[in-house]
Amino acid sequence: MSTIERPPRGVLRRPARSDTDALAALMAEAFHDDPLTRWIIADDAHRAELLPGFFKVFIEISHDYDGVSVSPCGNAVVLFLPPGASQEVDRREDELAARFGEVLGDHATALGTIVRLQAERHPAEVDHYYASFAAVRGSHRRRGLLSALLAELLVRADRGGYGTYAETSSPGGEASCRAVGFRRLGEDIVLPDGGPSLRPMWRDPR
Repeated sequence: MSTIERPPRGVLRRPARSDTDALAALMAEAFHDDPLTRWIIADDAHRAELLPGFFKVFIEISHDYDGVSVSPCGNAVVLFLPPGASQEVDRREDELAARFGEVLGDHATALGTIVRLQAERHPAEVDHYYASFAAVRGSHRRRGLLSALLAELLVRADRGGYGTYAETSSPGGEASCRAVGFRRLGEDIVLPDGGPSLRPMWRDPR
């Protein structure tokens, strides 16, 4: 199969850390009604209040590994970890648990459940890129912004001979992954107590 083409010049950029608050607000808006965040924080108003801080931590983690890509207009973002970084993040478990505890309070327990279930299914036997989050502002969806950002990540993965792993929590997220060559990887990760599911996805290097 052919490799993904490099996105046109000007399709993406690496943001500065000073952009973190704006990106966290974008992601909070995009994920406000996502089944996963609703399971973590059931109350709509409380979820809107807490999600910017929640995503700020994830953005800062990705920044530590040069793993933040943003469209030039600032309306789409992909967070990822390069090969080997997931293991380093795992070793920061206590530090990150404390940071999420400060942001989420009692809701950090639900996040801990998700992280544990994700870790059980993460393909640790092979080095890979991990696309952890992708978001597009509601008013800018269906414009190809997310596809361009994912394509940039996959070009990087292909050049290094690495696969790419992701988990999707919505049909739209799964469709975006399938459009660039991801396939389902095993059974869904089902959250307890009638919670939603995450679908593991994998793309081989090309």
